Amino acid sequence: MRRLIDLSVVLRDTPSEATPVKIDVLGHREGATVLGLSPEDFPGGMAISNETITLTTHTGTHMDAPLHYGPLSGGVPAKSIDQVPIEWCYGPGVRLDVRHVPAGDGITVAHLTDALAAIGHELAAGDIVMLWTGADARWGGADYLTDFPGLTGEGTQFLVEHGVRVIGIDAWGLDRPMRTMIEEYKRTGDKSVLWPAHIYGRTREYLQLEKLANLGTLPAPTGFTVSCFPVPVGGAGAGWTRVVAILDE
Repeated sequence: MRRLIDLSVVLRDTPSEATPVKIDVLGHREGATVLGLSPEDFPGGMAISNETITLTTHTGTHMDAPLHYGPLSGGVPAKSIDQVPIEWCYGPGVRLDVRHVPAGDGITVAHLTDALAAIGHELAAGDIVMLWTGADARWGGADYLTDFPGLTGEGTQFLVEHGVRVIGIDAWGLDRPMRTMIEEYKRTGDKSVLWPAHIYGRTREYLQLEKLANLGTLPAPTGFTVSCFPVPVGGAGAGWTRVVAILDE
C-alpha cells in the first residue's frame, strides 16, 4: 500500500512570508461577464472561476535553482529553474534531526554527522536531505521569519560533496535568518557570514527546498522517496514546488 505525506505549506498571504501575496478571485458568476456572457447562460447560473496571483518565486514551498546563487556555478552558466534536470527532483529521502540547534545558530558539519550517525545512514548520490528544525511550527506568525537555525557553508559543502543534489529545510530559508546574518556582518565586516549556504552554490551546483513542513509526521528518517518537481518558470532562479514523501507500507 502506498502512502503520500505532503511536506509543503499552503501558498497564501501570511506574516510568515517576507513579501506580500495578493490573490484576486474571479468568482463563478463574474467569470461569465469576462466571456461576454451572463451567468444565466451557464448551467446552474454559474460560469467558471479564475484567480490572478501576485507573488515572488520564493513564496511558499519552493525550490532554489543554481541561478539564484549567482550567474555561474563551477565556472559555467548556472542553471535556471526550468533547466534543472527532473531526475534530480525524485529520490531517496533522508530526514536529519537538528531540532536541538538553537535559532540563529549555524548547522555545522558536526551536527550533520551526528544526525547521520544517530540514524545509521551513509549518504549516497541522489539522496534528498531534509533538515528537521521544527521551525514549521511557527508557520503563520512573524517569528517564522526570524527563529530558526540555518545551514553553514561548510555544512552545505559536506552534503554536496557526498552526492546530495537537493537540500531542504522546514524553515523560511536554508541559511540563518536574514536579520541575524546582516546584523553580524554590520558588526564584524565579515562578508563570509552573508548567505554562505547559498554562495557555496557558485562553487558546485545544488538545489534548495525552502519552507518544507510536516517532517515530524514521517514515520522514520529514511525509507521513503521524495518527489519535488518545481514549476519550470523560464529563466527564473526559483519555482514553486509541491513536495511529497512517498512511502510503501
